[in-house]
Amino acid sequence: MELKRHAEQPLYEQLEHWLRAAIRDGRLAAGARLPSSRGLAAELGISRGVVTAVYEQLAAEGYLDTRQGAPVRVAQAVRAQPPRPPAPPLTPQFAYDFTPGLPDLAGFPRERWLRSVRVAWRETALAAIGYGDPRGASDLRETLADYLGRVRGAAADPEHLIVCTGFRQGLALTCRWLRASGVDRVALEDPGWHAQRLIVEDAGLQVMPVAVDRDGIDVAALQRSGADAVIVTPAHQFPSGAVLAAPARAGLIEWAERGDRLIIEDDYDAELCHERVGSLQGLAPDRVLYIGSASKRLTPGMRLGWMLTPSWLSWALISAKAIEDAGSEVAGQLALADFIARGEFERHLRRMRLRYQERRAKLLAVLARELPSWRPMKTGTGDGLYLTAVLPDHLDEPALLAAAARRGVGIEGLSLHSYTGGCPPGVVLGHGYMAEPAIQRGIELLAKAAATL
Repeated sequence: MELKRHAEQPLYEQLEHWLRAAIRDGRLAAGARLPSSRGLAAELGISRGVVTAVYEQLAAEGYLDTRQGAPVRVAQAVRAQPPRPPAPPLTPQFAYDFTPGLPDLAGFPRERWLRSVRVAWRETALAAIGYGDPRGASDLRETLADYLGRVRGAAADPEHLIVCTGFRQGLALTCRWLRASGVDRVALEDPGWHAQRLIVEDAGLQVMPVAVDRDGIDVAALQRSGADAVIVTPAHQFPSGAVLAAPARAGLIEWAERGDRLIIEDDYDAELCHERVGSLQGLAPDRVLYIGSASKRLTPGMRLGWMLTPSWLSWALISAKAIEDAGSEVAGQLALADFIARGEFERHLRRMRLRYQERRAKLLAVLARELPSWRPMKTGTGDGLYLTAVLPDHLDEPALLAAAARRGVGIEGLSLHSYTGGCPPGVVLGHGYMAEPAIQRGIELLAKAAATL
């Protein structure tokens, strides 16, 4: 063992870490005798006090046996641990990643965000960074309420706004409340985002698939489903891209009011669409629970979302949030409040909206050239973060996904988001994450994969 006398790490930490690692990996076996503190200190050229302190620390942790008048030994209970290989990622990594819903991470405005982080820590009162309101920081709730009212047409009251870690947590809290309240069936759009189904089923609720057409969810079919709650993406349906038409909006609200039912609105990526439609919650705030997040608008890793709850449901969800985690991470909330207040949030969304339109146009052009038999769905606003294409009948969707993965191209099949299996074979291609040259190369590789089938 060599101690680095001029390293930043103190000598006693170097010795402690070396001995602990040697015991763990078996270089010092159980029962092995160690030099006396005086002998090891002389051998290493350090003070005896350093060695004594290290021995005492490792004995306290259970690695060493130290007894008066007896030599220091490695504890018999210690077992050598084989070296662990690096942990592989849980999700596959692709050179060309068409994951739908993944925004342009390189476009995240780091410097502007850092300015908001510095302002938040410099100007925030101490009380704001303690155990605060489980609904979230008041500055963010006030700022978000103003933004959602102006931009999304929501009836936003800060008193009934809850900051959460994203759409998933907001929906999970709501589904658990529904189950505890005696609801057993929840309607979902079919096709629809598969994570919604997983969250609903995890809460012990039965999924009732309801078909989606060019005008959004089929309200007549919803009425026949027997569900007491429904999850919809009215502004930009995933994965069809449909916008809920005005008659369907009116019918959906009437369905909720007549049966004392709940509508859960997933505001997926509405601000990133060129033709923006106001939120459904603004039409019926006592029947609609609105959930949005920073995942598509800024970055998923921020883990920040928000819920606008009906007044009669607020306390139940606030209590559930307080029990689950006592409130979301505060630093990001305070930074986001400043980011929105300074207008940076809306400026960023304008930049991204134009960028995503350009990338979508590139994707369509390359698809038309390389895969002309694939039919892009042309419903709704026709933009946002993804594009869905229907495959030719002869092309097997699972085989295509596997062949694409072997070439480093990650795509999602339309069947993943179909609950009844009634969808034609297709793929959902996200165009937000990659720059235009990467989009072109990825589609070229995808075309080669399709040719092998």
